[in-house]
Amino acid sequence: MADNVTPRVRVPREASAGDIVSVRSLISHVMESGQRRDGDGNIIPRSIINRFVCDFNGINVIDVTIEPSISTNPYFQFEAVVNETGTFNFTWYDDDGSIYEETADITVS
Repeated sequence: MADNVTPRVRVPREASAGDIVSVRSLISHVMESGQRRDGDGNIIPRSIINRFVCDFNGINVIDVTIEPSISTNPYFQFEAVVNETGTFNFTWYDDDGSIYEETADITVS
């Protein structure tokens, strides 16, 4: 498990049925590409978040495969239509096998 990995998400607390809401996520992660060398000339092993998934009430909203060229602390912003009250489930997959999860609820009136 990478050190100091912190997922953060932002979803509106309330919306009307059929609204398009903005969803934001960020995960603090160093994201080492595996192409750099340390001071002794040794290759620094690759360590990235390689996949990001967001589901709403069990239905996939976004599924992203991430490559080594992404920056440190990957940030994603996307829109989703909400027709019912529910929960967004966010999942990040790390090269080392770690899985980081976060949830956010939204109430639809």
